[in-house]
Amino acid sequence: MLIYYLLAQFAFHLNAVLGDILKPCGRVIPESPLVRLNSNFTAYCVLDEKCMPLDSRKLIWKIRNKTVPENQYTIINATVSSVTIIPTSTSDDQLTCNALVHEDIKTTLHGIFLKLAYPPDKPDNLTCISYNAENLTCSWDPGKPTLLPTNYTLKRKWRYSTEIKDCIPKDVNNSCTVDWPNFQLYVDTLFWVEAANDLETVTSDILEWDIANIVKPNPPEIKQLVTTVGLPKAIKIEWKNPMEDNPNMQMKYIIRYRTNSSQEWEEVPQSDTASHRSSFTLQDLLPYTVYVVTMRCMQRSGQGFWSEWSKGKYTTTPEDKPNKRLSLWRKLGDPNEFGNRSVTLIWKVLEPQNANGKILNYTVTILKRPSEPFIIDIVNVTHYEAAISKDFFVATVIANNSMGASPPSHLAIPSAKNSKAQTAEIKIEVKPDPSNKTLLVEWKSQIKAVDGYVIEWCVNSESTTCEMKWQREPSTSSKAYLRGDFEPFKCYLIKVFPLYNDGRVSYVSAEAYLEEGAPSEGPSVRTKDVEKHSAILVWSPVPLDKRNGFIKYYTLTYASIQGNETTLKINQTDSEFTLSQLEGDTLYSVRMTAYTEGGQKDGAVFTFTTLRFANGEIEAIVVTSCIIFLVFVLAGAITCFSKRDLIKKHIWPNVPDPSKSNIAKWSPQTPSRHEFNPKNSLFQDGSFTDVSVVEVSEEKNSYNEQDIKPMDPLKKNTSEGLSSGIGGSSCMSSPQLSVSDGDGVESAQTTSSTVQYSSVIISGYRDQQPTTVIPHVFSRSESTQPLLESEERPDDQQPVEGEDHPVVASQYFKQNCSPEEVTGRLETSVIDGGRLENGFQEVIKCPEEQSADSQVDHVIGGLKSYLPQIVRRGGYMPQ
Repeated sequence: MLIYYLLAQFAFHLNAVLGDILKPCGRVIPESPLVRLNSNFTAYCVLDEKCMPLDSRKLIWKIRNKTVPENQYTIINATVSSVTIIPTSTSDDQLTCNALVHEDIKTTLHGIFLKLAYPPDKPDNLTCISYNAENLTCSWDPGKPTLLPTNYTLKRKWRYSTEIKDCIPKDVNNSCTVDWPNFQLYVDTLFWVEAANDLETVTSDILEWDIANIVKPNPPEIKQLVTTVGLPKAIKIEWKNPMEDNPNMQMKYIIRYRTNSSQEWEEVPQSDTASHRSSFTLQDLLPYTVYVVTMRCMQRSGQGFWSEWSKGKYTTTPEDKPNKRLSLWRKLGDPNEFGNRSVTLIWKVLEPQNANGKILNYTVTILKRPSEPFIIDIVNVTHYEAAISKDFFVATVIANNSMGASPPSHLAIPSAKNSKAQTAEIKIEVKPDPSNKTLLVEWKSQIKAVDGYVIEWCVNSESTTCEMKWQREPSTSSKAYLRGDFEPFKCYLIKVFPLYNDGRVSYVSAEAYLEEGAPSEGPSVRTKDVEKHSAILVWSPVPLDKRNGFIKYYTLTYASIQGNETTLKINQTDSEFTLSQLEGDTLYSVRMTAYTEGGQKDGAVFTFTTLRFANGEIEAIVVTSCIIFLVFVLAGAITCFSKRDLIKKHIWPNVPDPSKSNIAKWSPQTPSRHEFNPKNSLFQDGSFTDVSVVEVSEEKNSYNEQDIKPMDPLKKNTSEGLSSGIGGSSCMSSPQLSVSDGDGVESAQTTSSTVQYSSVIISGYRDQQPTTVIPHVFSRSESTQPLLESEERPDDQQPVEGEDHPVVASQYFKQNCSPEEVTGRLETSVIDGGRLENGFQEVIKCPEEQSADSQVDHVIGGLKSYLPQIVRRGGYMPQ
């Protein structure tokens, strides 16, 4: 396979290099043919048998790189193969014959290039025009491009002649012009067009015309426009006919005119200009107005074509006296204390079509009565200012030009009492007209006695002053388009004044926009009051200059930091809103949006935080706390008052008053202080103990076994056991338990009731010498009074001189029994040592004594130590 491929390639390239020296192995015929697009074309490939062993059945046809389907092949013999194709585009211009050398290996044997083109289309739409009978131009539609050089020829001949004259276009293929005298008028002539190229020759349809009937004349030439003084509404037009050299060419005309300020043409009726002429007079024109006139013509018979419009000619009509009254209005000043006022008369300049000439001056008349002129003046401006009294006046203004005066314009000036503005009994509606950039004001009035209406308007702005503009309308009007320059997105204030015969002032006002847009600025919201669950929001209206339209409504959007947004719709007249059902101590963001017909605008975002406590909640907490505190204070005060004795005993004890002590009355045997001899004192060893203070509870409860502890007198230090409870060390000896003879244990007093004093007088404790018997004295008292000085100092107590027998120690506590009885009982107690060893001491009572509160014991004997006392936990035992 590779060998065959190499051989075929070698033979093909060798043929290409050597050219005529070596012949190709195949050849395609015809060579470089002209082929019509979208039509069948057949080509043949002829093989050379001497070149190489090939079969025509192995030939493959290609258009450029696309293989032609085999069903389009035709095998004529072993060396000839043909193909039929239909080229559809100019790209199908290369056809090659290829040989299949081995399996998929192909080689190109020969190829040709096709010239693809179209035949010319039949020329269509042939028309001919003779321009002012000076030349003849015919035009036609040549059809689509042929892709080949194509020749077009205009042919003509007279109807009964065999001579054909040709007209060959220059640089174009769709028209041809024949100059005079190569054509004749009033002779029927045949016209047709012939188109030819290398593929085909075609001819258009034959048309027949009289060239005189296809003439298009030149426009008439307006020579002048003539005006005449005294005829301010007429203009005479004079012109020259375009074909006046040919008397057979009769014309008809169309004349049109307009004012210089207008774009609308007015035409003279064609019936007035259907005859051949050279002048015409325009009538019913406006005086002192610039007009432009133009015209055209065609054959009177109606054959041929209308000429083009002539150049416009300008002229101004003559002046005439003004034909319309001035639009008059006034501005009244505030009256002074006498009612005198200033009045300013203002009036509009007359439109040119009403002024009918140049206005030279104005005549102003102010009448107090119809027959009594108050002021007459002539001015050349459009305003006049005068000072008038409080009475009613009528002002009249007349415009003057060179031809005369305008009709008078009257205006009533009210008296001072009627000069205050009131609301008029009319209804107005303003409709924007953006296409004409103006506003339409409509009103409905049931008032018949009016002299007309005055409409005032200005830009309603907060930053600029209102420069009022105005116009006057007749009394029969019910609507009017405002004459002025209006801009979108600006607010206009409009007032309508009915003009009454008595001059009183009344009006109705309205606002309007020519076109609305979105506001330039949104409303700025702020808080007026913030509570725990609500907030009052206020906002200022959007500035008038930034609204750009009427505010239809507002929307209020608010949300907490972690919550969803909520949007509320609010009326445009509101300026305050209350948000409710808010959460306490929460940050909220809020914004407002203003809406107009033209769009919307958001305001700035405002944030606020609700209160932690509601209004009055802190006061309630404080008041409640104060009440609770006061209750506790009162309860404590009441408790303290009820327990004042207990508190008094704990905070400050009741210090006894020595001056009120009655111990001296209880012990009459005790000598006075000055009789005591320290040297002979029975208590030379200074063993008289201090006074112990004992508090006895008032509760009348019997003592339990556990409350009483025995104390070993031998294990106690004498100084510890005999210390005083007042001013000195505490006496740790327990008080004695008083027991009645027959009634058991008596009621005892607690430590919170009575202060008891006891004095223990013993013999020489330190030396414990039994040689001398020193009497022992134990005294007790339940007095609440402090001890006397003689009681506190036992060293000052001396035995009475001259007594040989042992004397019982002075009785410091009052008793009702005799010393003998006391002595007897003490002896009995001493003998009964078992009781003393167990820590109990019998209380000595008089037989007749009923109360244990006044008992006194006298101890006399040779005892070497003090008797133990019984101690109760928490205080002294009652004695």
